[in-house]
Amino acid sequence: MTFPLTLLDLAGAIALLLWGSHMVQTGVQRAFGPQLKSILGGALRNRFLAFFAGLGVTALLQSSTATGLMTAGFAATGMVDLVPALAVMLGANVGTTLIVQAMSFNVAALSPCLVLVGVVMFRRDSSTRTRDLGRAIIGLGLMFLALRQLLEIMTVYEDTPSLRLLLGAVSTQPLIDVILAAGLTWAAHSSVAVVLFIMSLAARGAVPPDAAYALVLGANLGAAINPVIEGPAGDDPAARRLPVGNLLTRIVGGACALAFLYPIGRFMVAFQPDDARSVADFHMFFNLAVAAVFFPLLTPYAWLLRKSFPPRVDAADPSRPIYLDPAAREMPIVALGAAAREALRLADLLQEMLAGAIDALKKGDRRLIAQIRRRNGPIDRLEDAIEAYLTGLDAGELGADDHRRLKEILTFSSNIAQAADVLARNLLPAASKHLKRIGAIPEPLQSELFAMMERLGGNLRTAGSLFMTADARVAHLLTDEKITFREILSQATEAHFESLRAMRVDEAQASSLYLDLLRELKAINSLIVGSAAYPVLERTGELLPSRRVANTP
Repeated sequence: MTFPLTLLDLAGAIALLLWGSHMVQTGVQRAFGPQLKSILGGALRNRFLAFFAGLGVTALLQSSTATGLMTAGFAATGMVDLVPALAVMLGANVGTTLIVQAMSFNVAALSPCLVLVGVVMFRRDSSTRTRDLGRAIIGLGLMFLALRQLLEIMTVYEDTPSLRLLLGAVSTQPLIDVILAAGLTWAAHSSVAVVLFIMSLAARGAVPPDAAYALVLGANLGAAINPVIEGPAGDDPAARRLPVGNLLTRIVGGACALAFLYPIGRFMVAFQPDDARSVADFHMFFNLAVAAVFFPLLTPYAWLLRKSFPPRVDAADPSRPIYLDPAAREMPIVALGAAAREALRLADLLQEMLAGAIDALKKGDRRLIAQIRRRNGPIDRLEDAIEAYLTGLDAGELGADDHRRLKEILTFSSNIAQAADVLARNLLPAASKHLKRIGAIPEPLQSELFAMMERLGGNLRTAGSLFMTADARVAHLLTDEKITFREILSQATEAHFESLRAMRVDEAQASSLYLDLLRELKAINSLIVGSAAYPVLERTGELLPSRRVANTP
């Protein structure tokens, strides 16, 4: 075999290992994602619970990156203190070592059995959770198969001069090993897969123990680089505290281990003669040591990170997404949560726009009305960003519940943006035109109009709450508001036509404007109700396709 074919075989086995890890992560995520997120969120009350929650969740998901994304989502809101968030990351780093430890034993023989069981569960059972667990078991079997292939490849090619020359060149300088492994882990997005690959190299003597340990240090460093490079959405420095803090713990720990690599290597070889198991043990001891050193120092360390990354104090562009973290796309449940929080920002912006419209109409200030109308632009751009973010998710990684939630988020954000369009392009221009021609709206109509707009603002707040809670009782209350708005418009229309002959010209024009504004408020209210109440009622089977009475024979 030629050297290029050797590299192709290695690349194929590594790709199979990565894909197996991906299947395990997505399978567990689909089956238990909401529960894991709830457990993690509940454990963030103190650092001790947070540490063990991070360890357990990572051991199940086989990805410290996924755990970090969920934790960053909690920390970005400011609802969670930085200290327990950092403790989660220390636990997550230890959690990855448990996965490697489990796979360091001779488990390759289990591969066919696991794939068989996983396929049966995936194909024969209609339960969504069982199918997801089957997917995870298939992925685990593929990982075991990939490990066996890696060992066989290294056995066949361990005496190949070109491969020996390549591995020998990178094994002489520990710093080069660290950089190489860090780059490979950053590209693969999986420290577990890279450490398992290093174990296969060490098992066949392709790299000496000290070089293998240096490669492990690089894999640990590379796993913390991605969240920092890709970074949270937005430019608030405070959002970078957690990923930078996790990276710095790896850098400090790796630098210390690299400085004492040779004595540590002699101890590890004496402690565990088996080279592959020695790599797994070194990986675990390194992360345990980093956790033991930094855990008591988390409070001052968090203080230092807050000082180094203060929150922004200037007003941010409202059209710029804050929560749409590109890295979160690796875990759909986190990405959907981020998009939902961004959609709530749309409702907040519309709320501000509505309050500004009330103030401008009360003052009769046409210039202020023009300023309020311009606020619709950021809402449209933010809605476009949410839509692009959600449509960019891999549909194959989304479960049935994930697809439903994605549809709900798109519906909510689209309806809120349309409501803002009606306010900016219909209601406010009509009011501004009337103010220019006639002046202020007469007092009785003005009070009724502002009362309706205040009621609309209350419905918008209810819709935002319903969007997060999906409470059917609240959906019923919000839906009833459509009837209220329809009845108010109907009564106002009847009153207008009944008294039209007795009105002066200016009174008739004011009354006609009032009706026009009520129609626009009714249209906005319908969009708000449809944004949150209809998806809930549709899910419970309480939404009729039409209000028409069915024909009877």
